[in-house]
Amino acid sequence: MDLPKDPFTLLSFINTKLRDGDYDLEEFCYEYDISISEVEEKLQAIGYKYDKKLNKFA
Repeated sequence: MDLPKDPFTLLSFINTKLRDGDYDLEEFCYEYDISISEVEEKLQAIGYKYDKKLNKFA
């Protein structure tokens, strides 16, 4: 499955999967075959950072 290219759509997609899919970021990235650093870079570019305690980008 291709992940959304638009960073805001990607943010929504990932946060939904983290919330509903019982994933943490590492598991999500493994499942979708993408590096954690790539996800973090894309979402940091729009002002979001992963919060491990909340298990979401905020």
